[in-house]
Amino acid sequence: MRIAIPVENDTLSTHFGHCQSFSLSDVDPETQGIVREERLPAPPHEPGLLPRWLAERGATHIIAGGMGQRALDLFASHGIQVITGAPQETPQLLVQRFLSGDLATTGNLCDH
Repeated sequence: MRIAIPVENDTLSTHFGHCQSFSLSDVDPETQGIVREERLPAPPHEPGLLPRWLAERGATHIIAGGMGQRALDLFASHGIQVITGAPQETPQLLVQRFLSGDLATTGNLCDH
């Protein structure tokens, strides 16, 4: 499992498509612990690019604040599960809460 999180100033970015970077966390399927983390600069904004870009980097899940329906559909077509409505916290805390089943979400915070 590889979890991608859009980041702005070391916390979850509220605008997925215009974040500074992506945190990518590799998770051990047996222990459900983070075994590796990396931070990659976000590519230039281009409609439809991020699903392919993140799939090429092995992302299987995305934790986001909000995301438009078209983006949700594109990620699904790449086999990437999207969790929306996450709070603005650090990537490490979001991943830990997701893995433990304690990630409280508020629904999709995007209106387009």
